[in-house]
Amino acid sequence: MPNPRPSLTLTLLQAREAVMTFFRPGLNDHDLTEQQWRVIRILRQQGELESHQLAHQACILKPSMSGVLKRLERDGLVIRRKSAEDQRRIFLNLTEQGHECFLSMSEGMERNYLEIQRQFGEKKLQKLLELLEDLKKIKP
Repeated sequence: MPNPRPSLTLTLLQAREAVMTFFRPGLNDHDLTEQQWRVIRILRQQGELESHQLAHQACILKPSMSGVLKRLERDGLVIRRKSAEDQRRIFLNLTEQGHECFLSMSEGMERNYLEIQRQFGEKKLQKLLELLEDLKKIKP
């Protein structure tokens, strides 16, 4: 019986875990989960988003997103706004404290990216990011 091909999904997960070892200490120092940081980062980059857009971009399932947002609101980092036209539509944005949180973490996060780039190589990292962008576009 031939050997099975290497598992793409397992390799991607293992690579993610290797990369996250650089970032978890900083998240822990700020008492944030990975999901909370993704939400903060996306809102910082994109500005106000509808809840479903944010869940999609952050790769967080809607039921999990509810808990993530409750904690971020409780901690004063995110604010919800209902649409005036349709009360079912919820918009999310960072508060001033949320922006400050992002800024206070940015320097450490950038140092981590630079260390990954140093170890992995700038050209290889750029090529990996390009390949992953292409991979995201495939459809079943």
